[in-house]
Amino acid sequence: MARVKYRDSDIDLIARMMRAEAEGEGRLGMLMVGNVIVNRTVADCLDFKDLRTIRDVIFQVQGGNYSFEAVQKGNLFYSPARDVERNLARKVVKSWGQHPSKYALWYFNPYAPCPPTWYDQPFAGQYKQHCYYEPQANTCESAYRY
Repeated sequence: MARVKYRDSDIDLIARMMRAEAEGEGRLGMLMVGNVIVNRTVADCLDFKDLRTIRDVIFQVQGGNYSFEAVQKGNLFYSPARDVERNLARKVVKSWGQHPSKYALWYFNPYAPCPPTWYDQPFAGQYKQHCYYEPQANTCESAYRY
């Protein structure tokens, strides 16, 4: 059973986002980005309350900007998905999850050492250039249903 409901078009969206955000970090880096997308879809809390679809998550606007930079200015995001990324996206929606992204709802590349918090959320760990952040304790129980 899948972690989240999805259609083929959602697989393409995740695949394109993973490639746009983390192609330089290899398959594992792309899986971690995809995992954050799925986590946001299932987490009914904080900034992600009422986002119930993968499309909602990917095209979410916060503070006048898209949550994912690649949507706004990512040429790779607007390129067609490739089979390798589609296969990774299917893996993520079905069952994949690994530290530091397993419960993460946020990630970013600071081009510097990872700060201990990001928007007041604790640092979960780093993979290559991306820093991953989980919700503060007792603020988002649904993020930990896995």
